[in-house]
Amino acid sequence: MNQLKVLKLFLFSIIILFYNNVQSMNLNVNEIENVLNSEIESNRTPSVQYVVFNREATIHKYQRGFADFMNKREVNDSTSFNLFSLTKTFTALAVLQLNDQKLLSINEPAAKYLPGLIYGDKITVKQLLTHSAGIPNPIPLSWIHLAEDHNSFNRNSFFAVIMRKNSEVKAGPNEEFAYSNLGYVLLGQMIEKVSGMTYEEYVTKNIIQSLGISPADLGFVVTDPQDHAVGYQKKWSIMNLLLGFFIDKSKFMGESTSGWKPFEPYYVNGPSYGGLIGTPLALVRYAQDLLSVNSVLLTTDAKKLLFTENRTLKGEPTEMCLSWFKGDLNGHRYFSHAGGGGGYYCELRLYPELGLGSVIMFNRTGISDERFLDKIDKYVIK
Repeated sequence: MNQLKVLKLFLFSIIILFYNNVQSMNLNVNEIENVLNSEIESNRTPSVQYVVFNREATIHKYQRGFADFMNKREVNDSTSFNLFSLTKTFTALAVLQLNDQKLLSINEPAAKYLPGLIYGDKITVKQLLTHSAGIPNPIPLSWIHLAEDHNSFNRNSFFAVIMRKNSEVKAGPNEEFAYSNLGYVLLGQMIEKVSGMTYEEYVTKNIIQSLGISPADLGFVVTDPQDHAVGYQKKWSIMNLLLGFFIDKSKFMGESTSGWKPFEPYYVNGPSYGGLIGTPLALVRYAQDLLSVNSVLLTTDAKKLLFTENRTLKGEPTEMCLSWFKGDLNGHRYFSHAGGGGGYYCELRLYPELGLGSVIMFNRTGISDERFLDKIDKYVIK
């Protein structure tokens, strides 16, 4: 009898916890789905997936549209997308793990771990993480290679040429915020130097596998093309015209379907700034660990450091933590990162005080931080 009472009390507590979470979110499913349905019905994207979650569970999930127009393959829980710059949050986390292990110190000069660094010996590891090192950021749209060339692609040789062509810093250490993919290329090289593994091996072993996520759901290669969303670019658009200046469209893009031009399967040249490929629910699992009190991935001190906003030498806030952007929605603080490029766009957001998060993914081109989640999360958090 006592055991039955304990069980009832436990179940009641779970129900109350879930109810309170939903109430605090003011979840308006109709408004959320109206916005997302409009994206599909107005032909602004072939597909979209959106998930709202707390520390323990998925609270609401939306998925609609085609992962592959030509074959009428619809998106589902197994559909993966290119995550692009969202990868940077994994790179920063990996660096903090190595910092905790005393294999490096984020306050030391990056040149200590990368001897002969072309950008000098004044820049610290932390400044690379916070995009305050002054490293240039050449336009990255041509920084991809076809999947068929992946095994023969030499990224170190590729980036050695890029860095020689862009060897001058744009500002002094921590003088200003200046987003840089090249800075995260250097962090990836640093991870390899101090860990003795490739960047992909380190992240897979120490982050992805630590969370129990399968390689099919999160990794650096497409394990099954039938589970991967085809990336699309709107045929009649200024961006489609501009793409011709950055990539060989005859090589990287196929014939248009239903007004959308598909990208051929490709990989990003720099895995540490944009190489991850994954499903929305894999990102949910990753984010839930960062929201949890006892993270599997980071110590409490390291997680606090990860989400501490950087200030310039003049004390000016940058809205940039260690890879995560800081923002505010309806009076609630959040941390977020977007990832976008040819054929794909996504955003991941954490509301730590509420123990909540959200993720959205499209298989259409996005090249800037759109803060699209503001349009939907405003119906979630009021």
